[in-house]
Amino acid sequence: MWQTVKGSYDDNDVQFLLQEVVNPVEKLSTIEREEKIQSGTHYSMMLPIESEPTAQYMEIYHTLLRENADKMALYTGVLAEQIWRKHQNKEWVIVSLARAGTPIGILVKRYIQFAYQADVPHYTISILRGRGIDEVALDYIAQQNPGKSIQFVDGWTGKGAISKELIQACRQYNKRTDHHISADLAVLADPGYCAAIFGTRQDLVIPSACLNSTVSGLVSRTLLNEKLMDTTGFHGAKTYEHLKHMDESQEFITAIVQFFPVQQKQVEKQLEIVLRENHELSWLGAKDVAILQQQYGISKSEFVKPGVGETTRVLLRRVPWKIVVNRQATIDLSHIYHLAQEKNIPIEYNDDMIYSCCGLIKDVTT
Repeated sequence: MWQTVKGSYDDNDVQFLLQEVVNPVEKLSTIEREEKIQSGTHYSMMLPIESEPTAQYMEIYHTLLRENADKMALYTGVLAEQIWRKHQNKEWVIVSLARAGTPIGILVKRYIQFAYQADVPHYTISILRGRGIDEVALDYIAQQNPGKSIQFVDGWTGKGAISKELIQACRQYNKRTDHHISADLAVLADPGYCAAIFGTRQDLVIPSACLNSTVSGLVSRTLLNEKLMDTTGFHGAKTYEHLKHMDESQEFITAIVQFFPVQQKQVEKQLEIVLRENHELSWLGAKDVAILQQQYGISKSEFVKPGVGETTRVLLRRVPWKIVVNRQATIDLSHIYHLAQEKNIPIEYNDDMIYSCCGLIKDVTT
């Protein structure tokens, strides 16, 4: 019988609806994995190797956390207040999208506890681009929470691939089960203009994007490899116990939660501003990506990863070709510059993007 992932967060913060993959997963170098992805192997069939961050990089991470924790608390409050208003007259649960959504889902849960003394259940489940959402996990949530509505939460948006995947997945699931799950996605930062609920549309530095499993409960990226897993269970993941000594997951949450009381009045002011914005999905980020794709002669939009979070991911676990930076951005991109220098990746400038930066993936098949 398969077992679920536990993770390193407090048990009251989140329940991982992920299957612990106990079988060995093929360990591939970054370039080997990239070649497989670009040749048609789905990224969920394998995992990137997660190495320990250097002491210098961890110093940058801790600086970014110190400098941005108050902003994270502010925008968490703005996000949570909108979610609370949407669901306050009914029973509901938070369902974060693993793994970038998990710490944000915890922060939303904690803010609602702080502001309204309400304890909302929080689950985290897998959604995979091109392969859909984990319907076994959705079935479980429905069984455990009959009649309750779901609020999906993620960390940020890029060009909207996951937003589109979620819309399609909910449509298919609702048709199959006769449920009425809303695909409205709530994110901390929505620079791509493709989330219904957002804390900000700034391309925000989210410190949890700067690390991998060590700020995500020691949990890997999610897997859907039928050769390694029980296909009757949830989507899979691995717990990286060997990185336990580097784990920052709970410290990340604590660093931000401490600013909730400080930012409460500012949350009210910022909330008024955000509520006046147009919340229609305009997919503005995807239009920017199309322009960049044309400018750089890139054959596939999948090779363009816009925004701070996605650029960081490109540098951490893909094969970057170039990094494009907007010099008009007012945020600290020191970790982007550090990783680019460490990997000898050229940086170019484009001040017309709506994003602060963008990662371009190298076509390794040509």
